[in-house]
Parts: sequence; structure tokens; C-alpha cells
Amino acid sequence: MEPIVRKPRHSRLFKSALQQENLNEQRSELWTPLVNQGWNPCIDSTSTSSSLPDSSGYIQVFLDGGLNQQRMGICDAVAVAKILNATLVIPYLEVNPVWKDTSSFEDIFDVGHFMNVLKDDISIVRELPDEYAWSTREYYASAIRSTRVKNAPLHASANWYLEHISPVLESYGIAAISPFSHRLAFNNMPVNIQRLRCKVNFKALTFVPHVRNLGDVLVNRLRFPVESDDAVGKEYLKQVVDTKGVKGVGKFVALHLRFDKDMAAHSACDFGGGRAEKKALARYRKAIWQGRVMNSRFTDEELRSQGRCPLTPEEIGLLLIALGFDDSTRLYLASHKVYGGEARIAALRKLFPQIEDKKSLASAVERARIKGKASLSAAVDYYVSMHSDIFVSASPGNMHNAVVGHRTYLNLKTIRPNMALLGQLFMNKSMNWSDFQAAVVEGHINRLGKIKIRKEKQSIYTYPVPDCVCQQDEVEEHHFVK
Repeated sequence: MEPIVRKPRHSRLFKSALQQENLNEQRSELWTPLVNQGWNPCIDSTSTSSSLPDSSGYIQVFLDGGLNQQRMGICDAVAVAKILNATLVIPYLEVNPVWKDTSSFEDIFDVGHFMNVLKDDISIVRELPDEYAWSTREYYASAIRSTRVKNAPLHASANWYLEHISPVLESYGIAAISPFSHRLAFNNMPVNIQRLRCKVNFKALTFVPHVRNLGDVLVNRLRFPVESDDAVGKEYLKQVVDTKGVKGVGKFVALHLRFDKDMAAHSACDFGGGRAEKKALARYRKAIWQGRVMNSRFTDEELRSQGRCPLTPEEIGLLLIALGFDDSTRLYLASHKVYGGEARIAALRKLFPQIEDKKSLASAVERARIKGKASLSAAVDYYVSMHSDIFVSASPGNMHNAVVGHRTYLNLKTIRPNMALLGQLFMNKSMNWSDFQAAVVEGHINRLGKIKIRKEKQSIYTYPVPDCVCQQDEVEEHHFVK
């Protein structure tokens, strides 16, 4: 059965994009790695002595959200344990109501590596000792408990934890903080606490071996494509030509679409699917959020002008063509299920025939250990995205924030779409391709990997400069992580 093809919403631009031929010089510049921007990744030791002081008690945290939200929560949990001089119990990952993944910390992250990297910073245990074995998720779900802290404010200060959690530790020897999502401030933190959060995020948190192994398989097949010759029943390496016309390792772009049903419904935007799509999203909004949606007081035009509408697969494809990519570019889709399915992706696939994902690159047997596990699937996508030549995220979100921050830390090229500009351009139905491309190129000059310094209240995980890095002249004074 042939897949349903949705008519392009921006048909004038789409038709022109299909006819574009980009110069080798333009393509080469796009793929050129970033030059050093005057910063280097560095992590100071957070300990002033060779041994840790006596622990004040045990800290438990219960983390909700998807993989990347939980990742940030883990970093904050380590920081809170350091602030309180407490022993951290390996964090408990809640089952997300949307993804319904029961994967534990140990299922996703390499626990031994995690504990070893942080052994000089804080005390960590896999499980509570027998005397505290009663402190379980079920125990806190059944009644109000003195050892559970439910009132931790969003972006709480270090002093808040010292004032409110220390007494609980002193009285009971244990404190369970739930909920624990975005519960530690990014501002007015001691330098050692900031550096510790960086150390957890960029060094201590590595995925379990089978996730890394599958990621390596996907990356290898993206760089060295294999084609089959059905006539002779053989497979062979496809000839790869790099951006300078030299045979060798292929380059690829990891693209995170983030165009799932939740995102589409919560944005309150119109995505051109007609009356049926509007009704379907309205029903979903009512069922999930009782009709409340983000920025619903604005019109679709206002939302697009403000850059608050997720880019569709077609729109992100037009952006990439305008920037200089072409139909020879290999794209890896690092995304959950796209709302609208193959019909929604059809326009992007026509612009970029060499689109791959986990299913197209790896067999069912190779993917067996991540089947039905949204967090493990996201972990593989994260891993591949970190090994891509370029990363592009269609819309902000936790995956975007985590990968962009990690790639910024390592000075790897990332394209951050100017959503407000694109929203305005796509509303201009009379714009020709030449004007569209010129506006796109000009509007993304500083969005192709140029480091942005973190502003007040912004996340250290999205903007790791300057907290997680050192300036060039500090090189000899710090321990660097490659």
C-alpha cells in the first residue's frame, strides 16, 4: 500500500526547493567543523580533601518526565546531595504517563561509571541499607509521611535546602524529595556546585553498553552506507563522497523533529491539516488539559510571528535547503512518532531522499532490547545526535536543550532555527525562493554553532558557558575532559 502524501503547505517554496542546486563551496562551508571559540571544557574537582566527611543522611529523589528531563534532575540531585553533605540513593525514575516506560536508572545509565566518576565528590549508594528499606515509592504514595518533602519550590536556592531538608535528615536520617523536577536554581550557586552539575551531565552520565553499541552501529551505517544488490544477493558498501568531492567517510545531520501529538496539541497552532485535524487536536486538548493550551489567547498568526509554533517536517526541510543542504544530504531522524505519520514526513522525504532512522538502519533483532522502551529509544537517538556532524532541532524541548547544551560544551556544530523569523516568512505566501533563502541565511548567521553565554535564570544544561568551561588562558590551571 502506497503511503498517503500530504500536499505541501508551502507549495511555491517547496517547488523551488526541489529545483535547487547548491555549490560545492556552500556545502563545504556548512560541513566545516567549528573553530575554537575561546573556551574549553573543564571540570574542577569539587572536593578539597582526599576523603569525604561523614554523611548527614540519605537523600532520595523521584524524577518524572522523559529521559532528558530526568537527566537534568539527576544532575540536580547530585548537587543537592553535595550541598547537604548527604548520601545520594540512585534516583528513582517515575513512569511517564505519556511514554509509559518502566525503565530504571540502571536500565538506561551505566551505574558503575556514574558512581566511580563521582566517588570523590559525594557518597552514592545503589540501595538503602536494611534499616531504611521501608522508604519506597509505594510507602510515600499511601499516606502523608514526615520524611517526604513535597514543598520544594521550583528553582530553590542552596539555602532553602539547608534550611528545610537538613532538619529532616537530622531527625530521621533520610529525606525523600518528590516531586523533584527543576527544583534547584541556576543562579547564585557556588562555583563548585555548578561545576559538579556539569561533571555529572557531561562526564558521569553515560548510557549502558548495549545502547552505546547500537548507537555505534547506526553511526557506522550512516557514515558507510550499505546497499544490496538483489540480483546477486549481496550487500556492498555504497561509495561515499564527502563535501569536497573526496571519497571517504560520509557525513550526516541528526534531525530532531519534535512534532508529536502532544507538541502539536499543546501549541494551539494550526498546522494545515484542515477541519479534521483541528477537531482531533481540540478533542485531545480537552481530554488531556481540559481545553487549556499554551498561549491560547493568541491567534495562529500571532503565535507564528512570536516563534511559538513547532516547525513541521516540511518547514524544517525548506530551512535546510535554504541553508545549503541538498538531496544528497543524509538525515537521521532522532524523533519520537511524528504526528500525522508518513503523510506528514512525505514532503521532507521528497526534499531529502536519504532519510534514515533506527528502523531503516538496524534490524528488529538488533533493536530488540530497546523495543517498547521510549527512554532507551531516546537514549539511542541522543547518542547518535552527539556523534553527528551537525545537529538540528525543529523546536525547543528537553531533547533539544540537552543535546544543544552537550554539543555546545564540546564545541560541535548545531543549527538553532530562528523560529520567529521562519514563522513570519512562511506566512508570506507571495515570497519567492530567492528572497526566502536570503532571509534565512541572514537570519541564521549567528545560529550555526556560535556559543551563547548563559543569561540569568537560563539553564546551565542548555547554556553551559561560562559555568562549565574555562577561557583559553585558564587551560593550565584546570583538568580538562575530552
